[in-house]
Amino acid sequence: MKKATIIACACALAMGIAADAQEAAQELQYQPDPSQGVLLNRMKDNWFITAEGGASFYVASNGVHRAVADRFMPAASLYAGKWFSPVFGGRFGVSYLGLKGLSKDGSVVGAQHEMVNGYYKTKYAEVGPVFDLMVNLTNWWCGYKPGRVYNATVYAGSGAYFTFTKHYDSKGNSEGYKGAHNDIIPLRAGIINSFRVSDQMQISLDLRATGLSDVAATTINRKGLALQGFLGVTYNFKKRDWEAPVVPIIPEPENCDALRARLAAADARIADLEQQLKDCLNRPVETVAAPAGPLATVYYPIGVSRLSRENQRVVKAIAYVMTQSGKKYTVTGWADNYTGNDNINMRLRKNRAEGVAKLLKRNGVSESQLTVTTNNGNLSDLGEKCVALDRAVTIEENK
Repeated sequence: MKKATIIACACALAMGIAADAQEAAQELQYQPDPSQGVLLNRMKDNWFITAEGGASFYVASNGVHRAVADRFMPAASLYAGKWFSPVFGGRFGVSYLGLKGLSKDGSVVGAQHEMVNGYYKTKYAEVGPVFDLMVNLTNWWCGYKPGRVYNATVYAGSGAYFTFTKHYDSKGNSEGYKGAHNDIIPLRAGIINSFRVSDQMQISLDLRATGLSDVAATTINRKGLALQGFLGVTYNFKKRDWEAPVVPIIPEPENCDALRARLAAADARIADLEQQLKDCLNRPVETVAAPAGPLATVYYPIGVSRLSRENQRVVKAIAYVMTQSGKKYTVTGWADNYTGNDNINMRLRKNRAEGVAKLLKRNGVSESQLTVTTNNGNLSDLGEKCVALDRAVTIEENK
């Protein structure tokens, strides 16, 4: 028996351990959740290089006098850059920009002594370092998606251009590259339309506008706008994608039918209670007309028919209401039938009613508005303990 008991306990322990291990394994399951955003990569990740070539169209003063087809020049750029997140990035590199224009002065650097409509043709080559800050609008507005074919990225930046151009003498002979010592600060902005070829490669159409301004001119002084278009190729270094935060997977109950049935019953009960509440709120309210009471009631101590100062103020206020309304009223004197005798109580009723009527008249109430009387009954008729409610004068509107 002892040996069988020990074996049974060992089996139960093993089964319990296995069940705990299975439950722990379920609790330790995780998966990425893109709805939680993305995780930022390390500094060495998400680098890229881009080479692009295209054409530049120079917009400057006097340029309209030159044929449109003769104002295009080649342009090219080479960049290295990094995306700090799926939305924000930056790039830096070297840019070449050719410019064709016109000048009234044939002695300036870049003038070619070939005239158009009275202007000298000019030609310049600008080369220098540039940098841009970039925003991926597609990832910003539509969310990050690794396999997306098209992405739109806007950027803005600046840099420095150094001018290279040939100088010509007064007879039009070239004297080589010299004399072009100005530095230009460009302000750039554009949009990159990128198309995914593979995880590593993408091609792009870069449309850009570059504003040019001399900052240290010696022999050249000009300002203008270069409109550019480029076809580019980009290579993305590893790591190229972005990972979503990993969250635990919470397993659902194997069978929730009983809970669903209880929930449905609760919903039905709630709906029934809501309907009952709605019916109750919409039930018409029975209007009960309350019996009209006297305009006012003036109370007295036992055996007293004179008005106290406080009651005099009350009667004066009543007189104002009566004179404003112009209606007729009945002034009735009362005394309780539980104390005194009939003669005393009759005198109290009469004196109380006449005292109130006298003060009303003194305060503007017309005698034609008043009917003065007494009542031998009890005003409240609530018993001997409530006799204080029977010692009064009532003023009621005549119906």
